[in-house]
Amino acid sequence: MPTLRTPRPPTRRRLAVPLTVALLASGALALPAQQAGAAGNVVKVTGSQGNWQLSVNGSPYQIKGLTWGPSVADADKYMPDVKSMGVNTIRTWGTDASSKPLFDSAAAQGIKVIAGFWLQPGGGPGSGGCVNYLTDTTYKNQMLEEFPKWVQTYKDHPGVLMWNVGNESVLGLQNCYTGTELERQRDAYTTFVNDITKKIHAVDPDHPVTSTDAWTGAWPYYKKNAPDLDLYAVNSYNAVCDIKSTWEQGGYTKPYIVTETGPAGEWEVPDDANGVPEEPTDRAKAEGYTKAWNCVTGHKGVALGATMFHYGTEYDFGGIWFNLLPAGQKRLAYHAVKKAYGANTAGDNTPPVISGMTVEGDASKVPAGGALTLTTKATDPDGDALSYEVLANSMYIDKDKNLTPLRHTDEGNGRLKVTAPDRTGVWKIYVKVTDGKGNVGVETRSVRVVAPPVDGTSIALGKTATASSQQAGGGDCPCTAAGAVDGKATTRWASDWSDPQWLQVDLGSGQSFQHVQLNWETSYAKAYTIQTSDDGQNWRTVHEVKDGNGGIDDFDVDGTGRYVRVHGTARGTGWGYSLYEFGVYR
Repeated sequence: MPTLRTPRPPTRRRLAVPLTVALLASGALALPAQQAGAAGNVVKVTGSQGNWQLSVNGSPYQIKGLTWGPSVADADKYMPDVKSMGVNTIRTWGTDASSKPLFDSAAAQGIKVIAGFWLQPGGGPGSGGCVNYLTDTTYKNQMLEEFPKWVQTYKDHPGVLMWNVGNESVLGLQNCYTGTELERQRDAYTTFVNDITKKIHAVDPDHPVTSTDAWTGAWPYYKKNAPDLDLYAVNSYNAVCDIKSTWEQGGYTKPYIVTETGPAGEWEVPDDANGVPEEPTDRAKAEGYTKAWNCVTGHKGVALGATMFHYGTEYDFGGIWFNLLPAGQKRLAYHAVKKAYGANTAGDNTPPVISGMTVEGDASKVPAGGALTLTTKATDPDGDALSYEVLANSMYIDKDKNLTPLRHTDEGNGRLKVTAPDRTGVWKIYVKVTDGKGNVGVETRSVRVVAPPVDGTSIALGKTATASSQQAGGGDCPCTAAGAVDGKATTRWASDWSDPQWLQVDLGSGQSFQHVQLNWETSYAKAYTIQTSDDGQNWRTVHEVKDGNGGIDDFDVDGTGRYVRVHGTARGTGWGYSLYEFGVYR
């Protein structure tokens, strides 16, 4: 059977989702049931095969939703804006004692909540911990007790629409098991979901229960093992328009909702010239939401709506890819969702539109700390004056999701002269265009930062290198001393996590040199010396650094000797010392 999403390798995992997953295992804390709506908050899946609908208190209800990102403490701040977008539903990933203020805030705006319950290994590839659903009765019994407790607490709350058990765990189990055992675990997991569903139904017969996974390839397991689910749910982005045909071919007898959707994700796009996923443009992302909603509504009588991803404000790698309002600023995608849901858009001041962004010169060879010129074509539909900011992200170097501002000079007409990052590797460079009215356009390209060229050839290249210690395995290791003198920016030396440590090179004979270039990995030296020796025993210092900050260190020296070494005395991180390349030049 065709599936909507190819199981993704751990290195291409989906962006992290904000979670509310703290569960109170003791059961000591209980909340009073909500009296408002106790006799008037009945949600049902009604109809017959291929002609279903969701109803709330007897009235038809189509889910026009968003996944919820802000903290519970900010619910009152953002919920009116969510309402203004035409949204009637939000989705969460966890339900516990902290959920009440969010439910209250949603209900005050006439918005309902798809209340999640988190199961391991949730979140798809690379996420969560492993559970043996065949043998771990302690974990299963805890969840069987915990989830119904919160259902009992909130079942009469007017903000509750339905319960959602688990998120992407059928797919995520591939991180824990393979082969026949993986199949056994997937059957056991979906059987357990059915056990929870029956428990929830016994406590609350007035709200449906569903379960979300990352691909429709999970649905056959639910069909076989979880007959008590009222409907299915799936997270699907670029492949959302294929759900209809997959549902038809699968012979399913339950409707479904789409619990995450939007533009193409990191795992669905081709790699760019620098070998990293090519992020869609702002305009393409907006079109992705429009397309997704059209495909959901196009499966009439079966698809009961969607909670599109993501009403979030984080301004980081994932936030730029998916959030509708990073740092609280509205994007083209925000307005696309608002229009799709039929909200009033008359008089809205809309975001800048970026029609192009180019990196002048060779984006695969940008010297570290050197000049980088970007050209951005942006216009504002409302004629607002635009301002520009340039930021960088090192996600594909060290998994850091944060954005760092880069120094730049605005030369006018969107031409920006930027100082490139000082560390080598593939960086994401973002241009943020704001209109001063709460709107933003963001475009991104990758650049490969390389060590600045040095005249001549390193006399250390290919020579015998030794070190005080080296990492034998883990990650991209072995990381031997030889990796720092092989002329490759993809291999490295890495030391133990202690001070001091050293790396030395035998030049073969006494030689003079005038320049040293060090290309540090993330684990750099805050303090170190460059030393030379004639016998490898007695050393003299030719250069000292006391305030190193990693990246590329380039300096002239006056050194002579057969041996030359980097002697680290204070690490810049909690890790060891690590060098991609140790260059010594005449």
